Amino acid sequence: MTQYALLIDNEYCTGCHSCEVACKNERDLPLGQWGIKVLELGPWKLPDNKHWEHRYVPVLSQLCNLCYERTHDDHGSATPACALHCLANVIEYGTLDELAAKMANKGKMASIFIP
Repeated sequence: MTQYALLIDNEYCTGCHSCEVACKNERDLPLGQWGIKVLELGPWKLPDNKHWEHRYVPVLSQLCNLCYERTHDDHGSATPACALHCLANVIEYGTLDELAAKMANKGKMASIFIP
């Protein structure tokens, strides 16, 4: 059986939260529940004492099912709502093998999530 997952490139996430909104709307999740949640890290001063770092990190919760209803329709080619609506285009959906190959070309800020 083919395993599907999400590849998230945290280096370029802008923290717009469109993935959260798309997920809540698609799954009709109640207030306070998330399928994907954007966490905020920082800011913190870098060792050069001149620059600051601030990151946004989208993380899947146990409520994520990769939009099963969308991705397993008659055609099986739909994309999960979070990836479809990501404004920075940092969330990719695909097979674990495809995403692992892509991750090899990403920086150290990429993650693969298998719900």
